[in-house]
Amino acid sequence: MDDKRVLLIVEDDLGLQKQLKWGFEAYQVVIAGNRNDAITALRRHMPSVVTLDLGLPPDPANASEGLKTLQEILELAPATKVIVVTGNDDREHAIQAVALGAYDFYQKPIDLDVLNLIVERAFQLSTLEKAHQTLQQQQTAEPLSGLIASCKKMQDLCRKVEKIAPTNATTLLLGESGTGKEVLARAIHRLSERKGQAFVAVNCAAIPETLLESELFGYEKGAFTGANQQTKGKIEYAHNGTFFLDEIGDLPLSLQSKLLRFLQERTIERVGGRQEIPINVRIICATHQNLQTLIDEGKFRLDLFYRVSEIAINIPPLREREGDAITIATAFLRRYCEEHNKKIKSFSTEAANAIESYAWPGNIRELENKIKRAVIMADDNYISFEDLELEENVDATMPFNLKVVREVAETSAIRRALTYSNNNISNTARLLGVTRPTLYALFDKYSIHVNE
Repeated sequence: MDDKRVLLIVEDDLGLQKQLKWGFEAYQVVIAGNRNDAITALRRHMPSVVTLDLGLPPDPANASEGLKTLQEILELAPATKVIVVTGNDDREHAIQAVALGAYDFYQKPIDLDVLNLIVERAFQLSTLEKAHQTLQQQQTAEPLSGLIASCKKMQDLCRKVEKIAPTNATTLLLGESGTGKEVLARAIHRLSERKGQAFVAVNCAAIPETLLESELFGYEKGAFTGANQQTKGKIEYAHNGTFFLDEIGDLPLSLQSKLLRFLQERTIERVGGRQEIPINVRIICATHQNLQTLIDEGKFRLDLFYRVSEIAINIPPLREREGDAITIATAFLRRYCEEHNKKIKSFSTEAANAIESYAWPGNIRELENKIKRAVIMADDNYISFEDLELEENVDATMPFNLKVVREVAETSAIRRALTYSNNNISNTARLLGVTRPTLYALFDKYSIHVNE
């Protein structure tokens, strides 16, 4: 039976258990007679729908145990549709259960036809919610054009970009070399009202200091030897569009004051000129350097820093973007296979493991170069570890096996929770969402020794 159609029935009456199991033969029925068994079944089968009798032992005459079971189910699996079953004179507890998050309630005596309708409707709603969630995930898999982002850090960053893009706020992009600062700047431009206008980029580190001023602001004819005609600067060419000033940390102090004046007045003067030229432009700056350190060393103006960082965005390095390396590598593989007419299917297991475990000091730029070279040089249908030409000490043995991955993840989570709780078992169990007996069983399973 499809595990998406598992129905958990929490009922202590043996006669009712048999009746319900017979009445719900269209589903894979799992029976539990008390709270502990119910939670164990919930963890094991992850049912979409649960019917829950509120009168459970050790106090079947009251609803306290049933309500506690309901709360625990919803804490562990909030999307589960719980239908509470109550006595015919217990409407108050039924309403309380719905207030706690139960999907619906049904009062005894049980009419299987009616209860079947309620259960089937709950399954249909659960299916619709899962489909909607899947669609949302697919739509947000690559939230910004040109930017591949599957990890939560980058998803959150993309949401922030989508909020600031429609504004004119001066934005500062901070991140290591190769993290995609210009890609992000272009994404901001495309999402703004200026998307139909020019996007002009200047790298302060790539232009000699003697030429940078005329490159930015332009010059008048005769301003210096060789200035044979009036020439517009990059800022002027970006009028009504977006101006991207990359590696602003390398901007000479002599030009920082002139840039600050432009940011304040939104006018420029060409080199050798006296006329003030108004410019309407969105400014985005970027650097891989620590501007606070440069400020402390007297190499960057504090007032300019405040001007360029109305909104600052920190772009995480690739090594901190869990799962993104192999996703981006696969995108590059498809691109360069098409470009070079190669029929490479994918990466070998060792190559995929290495891509995920390598630190990528050059970030996405380094990853792209490695994949491009590997595609050109590969002879087989798969990119091998050797084709990537990574360092010898890269771990190519990171597991794909879900059981091994789960064990590593659970061990790490338990140790973190123990540390956070100062080895308090009750608090650790609460943080992990398990019972104390379950936690002790995990200690035994993973040989974790605790000094309470």
